[in-house]
Amino acid sequence: MLDTLVNLNTHERLTELNQALNSGMYVHARRILQQLHPEDIALLLESSPQGERRNIWQLTDPEQQGEILEELNEDARDSILALMDTENLVAATEGMDTDDLAYVLSGLDEDAYQDVLSQMDAQDRQRLEQALAYPEDTAGSVMNTDTVTLRPDVTIDVVLRYLRLKTELPEGTDALYVVDKKDILLGEVTLATLLTVDPSSRVSDVMDKSKQRIPVEMEEIEIAKIFERRDLISAPVVDQHGQLLGRITIDDVVDIIREDADHKMMGMAGMDDDEDTFAPVLKSTKRRTFWLTVNLGAALLAASVSNMFEATISEIATLAVLMTIVPSMGGIAGNQTLALVIRGMAVGHIGDANSRVLIMKEAAIGLLNGLIWAILVAVAVVIWKGDVNIGYVIAGAMFINLSVAGLAGVCIPLIMKKFNIDPALAGGMALTTITDVVGLFSFLGMATLFLRA
Repeated sequence: MLDTLVNLNTHERLTELNQALNSGMYVHARRILQQLHPEDIALLLESSPQGERRNIWQLTDPEQQGEILEELNEDARDSILALMDTENLVAATEGMDTDDLAYVLSGLDEDAYQDVLSQMDAQDRQRLEQALAYPEDTAGSVMNTDTVTLRPDVTIDVVLRYLRLKTELPEGTDALYVVDKKDILLGEVTLATLLTVDPSSRVSDVMDKSKQRIPVEMEEIEIAKIFERRDLISAPVVDQHGQLLGRITIDDVVDIIREDADHKMMGMAGMDDDEDTFAPVLKSTKRRTFWLTVNLGAALLAASVSNMFEATISEIATLAVLMTIVPSMGGIAGNQTLALVIRGMAVGHIGDANSRVLIMKEAAIGLLNGLIWAILVAVAVVIWKGDVNIGYVIAGAMFINLSVAGLAGVCIPLIMKKFNIDPALAGGMALTTITDVVGLFSFLGMATLFLRA
């Protein structure tokens, strides 16, 4: 049975574990966990309620706990850290890569962090403090300082003998970096080059001076774009003077891309991208209250527009049936544009140089969509209700709202970006408010002017 466990999906593994735990078969449950990779155990922990999570963690192999902590999202990581004492945490993080060490320990409060720091050896303490000194979500915060460096004046034969004596390379190494006596990066030599060139050649003759370098202050999402465009496996990180500080590898970039995707998806719902699926009820409720409050304010604003035209609605009952159509169509049209623009900004297609062209394009699309759907909806309403005047009203309102929706869909994320507001987090709510208010105001306003005249 254990041999086939690796082929089971997450829920089947959880069922197998829960059956063992509920039956008191803890030895059997421990054996199940021993068959799994740390990444799979992390997924099981994230997929488990709090009580079961504690039981699973207590049965994990202490030698794997550091690798498991690296793979957990922030909320799940924090819940596991709360179960660990200082001694166990120091043991679990021993030998961990600098970027992973900084990620794990960033979930501790100040007192616990100082306790862990005091029990670390001097080298690990220095590496950790260096990693945490850089701003979050920059190259410095995600880089690994474990690199292999060469001098330019040595021969390839000397390098190969050095590597044999070293016996192993840092994980994910595909190139060795060439530096001078002040650790200024001069270039790099790939492992493929080392194995294929004449051993008597000097490093300076075969090194590549043109490979991509990552400034230590570069934002991590920009790093991901560079890796994607240039098909990189790793890249050196340098300071403003060109001094080698560390490297970023493709596994780091995969994490960045995944986190960015999670952020955008959860942000559309006004939620944290590290929201724990099985977080305590009160904690989850508190987190969601803010955006629900903001949404309530937006809804009340739209309702106040309807209230302004209460007399018109009460006199012409048909308006109550039709008044939701215009805001709904505007919301859909605007969200299409919003999604396109946010994606374009994320992949680097949109900037100051071409934003004006994009605004003009989306404005034209809004006008054309407004004209098309104004005619189609008006015809449908006239056939349905038999009132040409209402057809004119809904046609005019539809044209106005779709035109505004297209323009708002492109302008909202551009404006938010200038004010350092994440459009993925707040753009949808702002757009919905605009299309609801404009849609209702234009429809009910025109109805008041033309149908009650």
